[in-house]
Amino acid sequence: MNRIHLLTEQVANQIAAGEVVERPASVVKELVENSLDAQAQKVTVEIGAGGRSLIRVTDDGFGMSRDDALLSLERHATSKIQRAEDLSSIATMGFRGEAIPSIASVSRFVLTTRERDAASPEGTQVVVNGGTIAEVKAAGSAPGTSIEVRQLFYNLPARRKFLRTEETEASHIQHYLTLAALAYPEVAFTFIKDGRSVWQLPAVKSGTAVSSRTEALRERLRALLGDEKLLAVNFSAGLEADAPLVPEENDIFETALPEKPEVLTSQIRIWGLIGSPGVSRATRDGQFVFVNRRPVENRGINYALIEGYHNSLMKGRYPVCCLFLEIDPAAVDVNIHPAKREVKFHREFEIRRFAAQAVRESLLAFHTEPDVNNFATEAQRALSRKPGPTEPLPPQPIPETAALPNFPEKLKPVTAPLPSPAAAQAALKMGFAPTGTGTSPGTSPVAGTSTAPAPAPLISPVVTPPVAARHPQAPTPLLNIPLRLVGVVGKLYVLLESDRGLVLLDQHAAHERILFEQMLNRLESKNSAPSQKLLLPETVELPPRDAQFLREQLPALLRLGVGLSEFGERTFLLDALPPFVKAADPRRFVFDLVDELRAAGREVNLARLGEHTVAKTVCRHAVKANDPLTGPELENLVEDLRHCAMPYTCPHGRPTIIEMNYRELEKKFGRVQ
Repeated sequence: MNRIHLLTEQVANQIAAGEVVERPASVVKELVENSLDAQAQKVTVEIGAGGRSLIRVTDDGFGMSRDDALLSLERHATSKIQRAEDLSSIATMGFRGEAIPSIASVSRFVLTTRERDAASPEGTQVVVNGGTIAEVKAAGSAPGTSIEVRQLFYNLPARRKFLRTEETEASHIQHYLTLAALAYPEVAFTFIKDGRSVWQLPAVKSGTAVSSRTEALRERLRALLGDEKLLAVNFSAGLEADAPLVPEENDIFETALPEKPEVLTSQIRIWGLIGSPGVSRATRDGQFVFVNRRPVENRGINYALIEGYHNSLMKGRYPVCCLFLEIDPAAVDVNIHPAKREVKFHREFEIRRFAAQAVRESLLAFHTEPDVNNFATEAQRALSRKPGPTEPLPPQPIPETAALPNFPEKLKPVTAPLPSPAAAQAALKMGFAPTGTGTSPGTSPVAGTSTAPAPAPLISPVVTPPVAARHPQAPTPLLNIPLRLVGVVGKLYVLLESDRGLVLLDQHAAHERILFEQMLNRLESKNSAPSQKLLLPETVELPPRDAQFLREQLPALLRLGVGLSEFGERTFLLDALPPFVKAADPRRFVFDLVDELRAAGREVNLARLGEHTVAKTVCRHAVKANDPLTGPELENLVEDLRHCAMPYTCPHGRPTIIEMNYRELEKKFGRVQ
């Protein structure tokens, strides 16, 4: 008797359903993707009992003829690919042709459709129960397609009992619809839960320009998730055509590389919105990443986001973003996961590098790019005091035994080669004249220190308009608006006033950022970091994958002052370290070094190894909570902070300056709801 036999079509469909249909949200995902592929302009999703009893997806897309409607219920029937070569360049959301028959095999399924351009008003309705066609008839229907799925997994009780509560399943459905609505702002979405309308999102018109699409995305985000301080991202680059492929991190064998490097030329564009400095979450739930409009999960992109924010993010916090990666479909593989949640890039390391660079440049531009729209109005309210002698911040000499070499003895303005807003803000310096404080003229309300006698006349700042002005809805950097000193709370928090409300500055965190960037600029200005020989060199043996990766990074490590050399096939000799790096366990240091360089996306700057030590050292030498500062010293602190490249967070990611606008104050005092 033969042991091997062919499964029936119904059993095969149910097995496929186990891979494609995990829960009701999977059904919604597959049906909505088909609607978007059909170029629908309006999609309505209705669910009942968390999708257990009812899922109905209605669209106004192309629709199907009678023959196509019947053929769509066959396995691997699709209109999106024709040849095997099409799998290497997929430009649609769906392509396998398994979703419809798989869903129909585990539910009571009704398909009603009519072609958009059909001359007859008659549509087609197909009724399927558990994978068996029960009825095919003509039916009146609007152009488009409506699919109704009832009693999901009614014929598979083992699968049905693993479903969660109705609220949990409904939340998964709403999460996917949020992703779909963000990916397609030009499509109107309606979500109905248990007969109650949860949202009705109108279509947001946008042009082909990235700025227009970004504003459409911002409006859709505001409708779904509320208002948030987000920065626009617009980055484009070309993938190298002659660079050999690099093995991925999870490749076990070094022989995974092809014999001949693959030649692939394409352009990548990264655009969207990211959280401004200080906006973060405790989990990755606030991260929405799309590749060619497909919501995806990719570890490389997650690492790139962390690398882009770097020391602007607190440890244990995650960035907030809604990013779109537009790339040649041939440069990305979407056919690696049954539910198409994950993708694999042909040049993962380049994508990671570009994503981190896009985030980093957007954060830097947030402070350095002037805002013409706001300067035009804020210049009329700018407060400036009469010029006079000012005292520098108290010098913080660092002992000779400190870990940082050549640390400046006195605070000086940061001389980073970045566009400084100081020239544009000459008339926007803080006014320190007290107003209505009850103190005598020329006396500070904090400690009776001498300040400017009176504010000078209003002066319009000299600003060179940028090529493209920022959008009025974009957040304006706090350090690009006039600030006036009010007082100091707890000998730590400096109270400032702006035309938007109350501003609080942490003098310790701000001083940390200033010293940190000064030290990094000194290190990066040199061609190589100093190196100190170890008394006893250490040998370190690494696994094959780590050894190959470290071997490629040896030239960069030598520039960093790390004396590593090959001492065998998988053994390395460590005989020197930078003076600002203290490693009690050399073996652990090398392993941590490999992990840090790999997490950094194979890109190393000359100060990366010492940044943690630099941050700890400047923390010890920055002004402390109980160090009293006079008015001129606080003014210098703010001015030096304005010269920093990333002034809104300290090296540990904590905020240096925060704002409470008048709207928030009025809500706290009950003046508005």
